[in-house]
Amino acid sequence: MSILLEPKDHTEKPKPQRPEPGAESRARGTARLQSVDLLRGLVMIVMVLDHVRDYVHKDGLFGDPTNVTTTTFVLFMTRWITHYCAPVFIFLAGVGAYLQRAKGTSPRDLSWFLWTRGVWLIVLEFTVIRITTWFNVDYTFLGVLQVIWTLGVSMIVLAALIHLPLRVIAGFGIAMVLVHNAFDWVHVDGWKGPGSPVPSAWGVVWILLHQTTELLPVFGGPVVFVIYPLVPWIGVMAAGYALGHVYTFEASRRQRWLMRMGIGLVAGFVLLRATNLYGDPSMWSTQRNALMTVLSFINVTKYPASLLFVMMTLGPALIALAWFERLGRSSVTNAIARVGRVPLFFYLLQWPLAHSAGLIASAVGGKDTAHYFMNPTALIGAPATNVGFDLPVVYLCWAAVIAVLIPLCLWYANVKQRHPSGWLRYL
Repeated sequence: MSILLEPKDHTEKPKPQRPEPGAESRARGTARLQSVDLLRGLVMIVMVLDHVRDYVHKDGLFGDPTNVTTTTFVLFMTRWITHYCAPVFIFLAGVGAYLQRAKGTSPRDLSWFLWTRGVWLIVLEFTVIRITTWFNVDYTFLGVLQVIWTLGVSMIVLAALIHLPLRVIAGFGIAMVLVHNAFDWVHVDGWKGPGSPVPSAWGVVWILLHQTTELLPVFGGPVVFVIYPLVPWIGVMAAGYALGHVYTFEASRRQRWLMRMGIGLVAGFVLLRATNLYGDPSMWSTQRNALMTVLSFINVTKYPASLLFVMMTLGPALIALAWFERLGRSSVTNAIARVGRVPLFFYLLQWPLAHSAGLIASAVGGKDTAHYFMNPTALIGAPATNVGFDLPVVYLCWAAVIAVLIPLCLWYANVKQRHPSGWLRYL
């Protein structure tokens, strides 16, 4: 009836316009990038919790929060949840490289960008990050080989790999992750300090590839501390690049692939971990109660990252990527995704902010502050006393750092969006 009662409109109605070629795929691409950026932004925010804990917690410098015989559930989980940061960060860097290729960047241009960005990251590790991490310019300690160094070297390797067929890149990455734990028994002695022998050239190479928490003198001079050996992270980035091909699929097919791979990795982790046969040098065991036994089960090795560590972290990450594509947008998710578009800017800022949070909290709380400015080699064998706070202060400082970081990153994301090319691509 309402149709009959409405006056007829005799004006000519515009003909429906056919969508511009490629518009639908660009719209899907925007949704895909939103899911990738959202996941990256989330793990970056969680990452800050780990670094604030290092500076603020009473056992941050010297304790092991994942030691199930001494830890508490909340302390364990505060550390364990941050395990997702490095693998997701490195894996998505590989995915992002493939997305650049899919957008039409030539292999030559992409290879050059990856190579130059990789070198740039290594330089940052030993300059900006080195100084802001320690508030110290005593370069007898050159720095810590951590996630940015690993990202840089992995990008340099990927710069060469992208010229190979995608199946070969995928096989290389997966094989490195699968096989490397077969060499856990190989161990070389690191440098123990002045007067102790320096590892051979092959020993140095092995430590850089697959051994952690070792000191190494560089050409007989300044010392580096190896936390992130390169294996299996080079393989994780290569696998991420190969998986980027999934983002050329139609949405429902892509989401099925991501969900199935994620569930498969989680199930594979549970089954393989239950056997205690392979995939991690640290066995799980029955503890004083059921809760601590569960924590022992999920307490896998990060340095160097074991096969089980990669499965435990990337499985849920793939599930999250599939779910985030279906997630409706909101002001919160949009803000987190925008933060995820400027990961290096975020990473560089969070070190001095986390360091300052610990320093300010200690000064206000009457704690010692000298260790915030010390060459870290001076702390070896001489732990600082009267330092740090319990977890509530850690979480309070984390919230304060995030409150400063997010507005700055949102501002820079807008700047970078207005100037997408040029040197800003490297920050």
